[in-house]
Amino acid sequence: MRSMLLIALLVPALALAGSNLTPVTTVAPENGGETAALVVRADGNREPGESTVLIGTVDTIGGTTYDWQGNGCIYRFLVNSSAYGIHALWQYSASTVGTTFPDRRMRYNFYDYGAGEWNWIDPDHMQSGVNVETDRSGYGSLDADSAGLAIVSCHTDAIPICPSVARDMAPGAGIFEYCNGSPVMDGYLWPPIAVGQNQTIHCHCIDDASRGMVFYSHVTPWCTWSDPVGIASPQPDPGFPDQNIAASKASNKVCLTWVPETGPTPAFYRISNDGGENWENPEELLCPPAYSGDTIASFHITSLFPFYDQYDKLHIVASVMPYVGGQGYIIPAQIWHWSPDNTPNWTHITTATCDPTHLQAAVGYNALYASRPSLGEDGEGNLFVAWEQFDSSNVEPGPPEVLRADIFMTGSGNHGQEWGEPVKLTEGGTGSHRFPSIIDMAVDDTLAVIYEIDLHAGFFVQQEGPATPNPIIVQKVSTDDIPHPGGGGIEQGGNLPKLIELSAKPNPFGHRTVISYALPKAGPVSLVVYDAAGRPVRTLESGICQAGYHTVTWDGNGANGEKVSAGIYFYTVTTRNGSQTAKLTLVY
Repeated sequence: MRSMLLIALLVPALALAGSNLTPVTTVAPENGGETAALVVRADGNREPGESTVLIGTVDTIGGTTYDWQGNGCIYRFLVNSSAYGIHALWQYSASTVGTTFPDRRMRYNFYDYGAGEWNWIDPDHMQSGVNVETDRSGYGSLDADSAGLAIVSCHTDAIPICPSVARDMAPGAGIFEYCNGSPVMDGYLWPPIAVGQNQTIHCHCIDDASRGMVFYSHVTPWCTWSDPVGIASPQPDPGFPDQNIAASKASNKVCLTWVPETGPTPAFYRISNDGGENWENPEELLCPPAYSGDTIASFHITSLFPFYDQYDKLHIVASVMPYVGGQGYIIPAQIWHWSPDNTPNWTHITTATCDPTHLQAAVGYNALYASRPSLGEDGEGNLFVAWEQFDSSNVEPGPPEVLRADIFMTGSGNHGQEWGEPVKLTEGGTGSHRFPSIIDMAVDDTLAVIYEIDLHAGFFVQQEGPATPNPIIVQKVSTDDIPHPGGGGIEQGGNLPKLIELSAKPNPFGHRTVISYALPKAGPVSLVVYDAAGRPVRTLESGICQAGYHTVTWDGNGANGEKVSAGIYFYTVTTRNGSQTAKLTLVY
């Protein structure tokens, strides 16, 4: 652990005179390379059932004593490969005394849709899951390629330190092949990744020399790392590993985000439209209109989570904090959603606060009262966000005395323009629910979020508290239980079709034909015309459609407006529930 502190070290959570705010507490980024002082708690083997789930069901899929799952923002740790199962990832160690965490690894589990169960479950949750790397490593993230193979990043314990990615040999096999970044990526660490449409593995990392400058590299083809490219200039670098990344599954777009360490500060993002080969200029992400008067809104090191939805739209969720007189505070914390396609760009999700006279302890290192939001969606295009939020009255008796956290979630049915009332998923009890990462795509109508239950609030890794065998939880919740306003739709009563229907008139046609299609359920729809060789000619529909009857006209032109040749064509409508294809004959 570096000796420098970024704002203040464990400032007591005391209300300031005449203020309803409490100072923020930040500690330098952790790589886990130094010995942590440890006192093993007498009740360290208590059961995870002491925390209560308010809605949904839970699976305990693993455990860890390495309770510091990340330095800043949350990464993607839960991914749905719709044809195979759910990939889950966390940072693992079982070390408990006087340790440099020699057994630290990224650890993996997989829910197999065919078997209907997790692949590696042991009665002792600390034994569940499998290690990804064979050597000491950590601080990575998760994605999956189009073949359903888990892709896991980390940085290794090599000298010099460098990032590495691992790829599973089959969906859920847990047998990994490795692509170490050395020598091209020697001297880089903290590497979140995202897999793009063309299966390129994109990586956003920090250089070890400064531990504050952001760089980009990608892996394509397998095990060929590109030279690292500096990302921030002419904007400021973060000075802290709070960088994040998203890649579209519908195009070659990539988005990188970061927040400078010293506030009050805006955030920044940079976009590539061609799979990381070229980059637009870095853009400033101005703070949302969160506060008023002499209170300035600022992003935080836990703030940003970028996400491309299934329609190739960029979304960023962010936690923000108030600054007054040059000092940042943990309350009132707010979470907002941003999209360049929405007007206005920013939409408020929630405000989390309390009367400071009722704030009975600090939140601890690198956190706001509500922070670390992550974003996912369901097949109908609804967005869902999960975050951690502290309870002002639920105090770990310590040492140290710190607040415990719970997991909250809400949703939007219109691409983030409106958000529902937050739903509390957990009831704290004696556990603190930390580092939630929502699944990227819901499983039909079921959402999932992975998080850690810290059995003693206060980070063992940061010498705040003792080591405990902390359960790693996947909580499953119905989308019906999470409000997501704005979806709506036209009420069509009993006239809704029961099956996908498809037809075209006239057929054969000379200049234009009207294609009619019927949908039994609302959701994402594509309607594509193909030639006789199976090559796409024109996409006529791509987006969310309501249940019911729809029409679209094809004028016999291709994607670029050119007239296509007479002959046989096929048109296919595809939804989450299946597809249907019919034949068209074009004559002149």
